[in-house]
Amino acid sequence: MLTEERHKVILTALSQKEIASIAELMELTDSSESTIRRDLTFLENENALKRVHGGAALLKKKFIEPSYDEKLIQNIDGKNRIAQYAASLIENGDCIYIDAGTTTYEMIKYIDKKDIIVVTNGLKHIDALVEKDINSFIVGGKVKAQTKAIIGVDALNRIQSLRFDKAFIGINGVHKKYGFTTPDTDEAVLKEAAIKFSVEAFVLADKSKFGEIAFVKVADLNHATIITDEEADEVARYKEKTKIKVV
Repeated sequence: MLTEERHKVILTALSQKEIASIAELMELTDSSESTIRRDLTFLENENALKRVHGGAALLKKKFIEPSYDEKLIQNIDGKNRIAQYAASLIENGDCIYIDAGTTTYEMIKYIDKKDIIVVTNGLKHIDALVEKDINSFIVGGKVKAQTKAIIGVDALNRIQSLRFDKAFIGINGVHKKYGFTTPDTDEAVLKEAAIKFSVEAFVLADKSKFGEIAFVKVADLNHATIITDEEADEVARYKEKTKIKVV
């Protein structure tokens, strides 16, 4: 089978089932494992798919964003490990920013420091912070119902007026070439500002976010340390671009 034909078969298979193993693709194309691996590497570099452990997956649509409730039930174990480690980085005396998002929300239950200040744009976050008697501020602005985030010019102006010891950011896409990305322009500028005005910035990204590209760039990979939940081949390849902590 010609190379172009194999590529078409691979992409057709992914369009039908979203994810396929190397073994399945070998059988479909009657090709060797090394050939399929080369094909997947080529197609990934062309942004036609993303490599996952043992195979490949279809890229998500760049402008589509799951709702908060949909995200809440995805990769629960991984999110909890990431959240627990992220919370352990907080020290007494810190002024921190916690971005809206489901993984950052999970951080709050693990925070065990009281002598801190937390700023957030997460509607869900503020109740959890108040219940833990943590000195907290919520930025003002427009409410985005889908992600339970506060966005807009007022929120951006407030973040730009503050300085943080640490920022913890949720993200939709982590890509070697295109950096950190998210579907929404308004949320992207807030994430970018929080990273810019923090001494240390951490992006909380489970393994499903690697190789994905959303609509709007937030920052280059070297602007933040990534905290993730699995040491897989596709994650290891990002270590040349930035610091990664696998938990």
